[in-house]
Amino acid sequence: MSQGIISYGAYVPYHRLDRSTIRKTLGQGGGKGARTVASHDEDSTSIGVEAARRARWGSALPESLYFATTSPGYLDKTNATTIHAALGAGHEGFAVDLGASVRGAVGALRAAAATGGMAVLADVRTGRPGSTDEALSGDGAAAFSFGSGDSVIAEIVSQASATAEFLDRWRMPGDTFSRQWEERFGTQAYLPLIQDVVTRALKEAQIDSATHVIVSSPQARAARTAVAAFAKDTRADTLEAQVGFAGAAHAGLVLADVLDRAKPGDTILLVVAADGADAVVLRVTDAITRRPAVETVREQLAVAGEVSYPDFLSWRGFLVKEPPRRPDPDRPAAPPSARAERWKYAFEGSRCLECSMVNVPPQRVCVKCGSLDRSEPIPLADVQATVATFTIDHLAYSMAPPVIDVVIDFDGGGRYSCQLTDADPSTVAIGDQVEMTFRRMYSTADGVHNYFWKARPARKGAK
Repeated sequence: MSQGIISYGAYVPYHRLDRSTIRKTLGQGGGKGARTVASHDEDSTSIGVEAARRARWGSALPESLYFATTSPGYLDKTNATTIHAALGAGHEGFAVDLGASVRGAVGALRAAAATGGMAVLADVRTGRPGSTDEALSGDGAAAFSFGSGDSVIAEIVSQASATAEFLDRWRMPGDTFSRQWEERFGTQAYLPLIQDVVTRALKEAQIDSATHVIVSSPQARAARTAVAAFAKDTRADTLEAQVGFAGAAHAGLVLADVLDRAKPGDTILLVVAADGADAVVLRVTDAITRRPAVETVREQLAVAGEVSYPDFLSWRGFLVKEPPRRPDPDRPAAPPSARAERWKYAFEGSRCLECSMVNVPPQRVCVKCGSLDRSEPIPLADVQATVATFTIDHLAYSMAPPVIDVVIDFDGGGRYSCQLTDADPSTVAIGDQVEMTFRRMYSTADGVHNYFWKARPARKGAK
């Protein structure tokens, strides 16, 4: 029985930074194209949630979840549990972080493949202002669910790994940017490892080459040199011109993009070179033709809003601007957050069993008929809504004022007031279609991230 990927999803943040603005501002750095930028209310956990939601495809919740990132929202505390809760998975199952290294992404994929679980890969990357890392990095997330049987869309044919210890790229705990050794050294160290795992993986798969070849590495020169050995028509677009290098998420983003266009019978050679090298050969099955019409990577890249370089520096903490002249927000308290877990993370309302009223937030007493404890939970995270009214607030605390507050009516019932994100205040209108997205409510308060749900303009393929 074949084993492999049964569903996948990717998330590309809405905002883009034109690389040319870096040089215009600082007189150095920059380049051509644009990089993706996670918003001020996003981090690796929240964008990981968005990718995991897209990877559900209506399937059962994963029994195990492995989260890989080089930019964790918390240390000591497990970040994967937030993703697990946001998927509405309850308390059953296993969720764990694998990080904080780029190779952790391979670990998450292999662990998920071995257990029939889900691998979530997400990163928010940056570098010293004006550096090559800053311009050529990018933010994004991808998620893959594994299983067996007729639902497999890409079966695992072979895999090979090699491990080596050498100092190529590193970041000390507490640092906000990485350091790296001279590129020539990294290339010389990685190329033999890549050649070794590719040779072994292709031999085990009994093929000479693959339909699609993906080589991902934090050592850009090594990746470019390695992929040049393959026929030009097999080389996958690395997305670095439109995204940048997305760290632990990068190989997953490129793989998702390839799967978006893959056909039955195609073979995919995926190589990740980070502190060694790993190669896997996948064969696309007929099940790929039954994938749902979800938003592809390319469709997400086509929907974007520009962010200025000063705002980008502010969101990343390199530029401290005058804060909003409002009281600083209080950190959310742990006990009420735990009591409201299904509401706060899974965004569940309640439907009255007497009058069918949808109460948002969930209520013990129905606001329409007054029935007590006569309700059932109703998931709303994947339900579209319509803007009933809105206001633009220039005084509320925000890292990116003004705040857009909207009152929305959910399809099928339920009204709620929340923030609207990823939107231009000048274009918001009553009647706009919106969807829910998992975000941070404001900048971290006293070391605690306040994760919750906001609305955003509906995209193609939204449920």
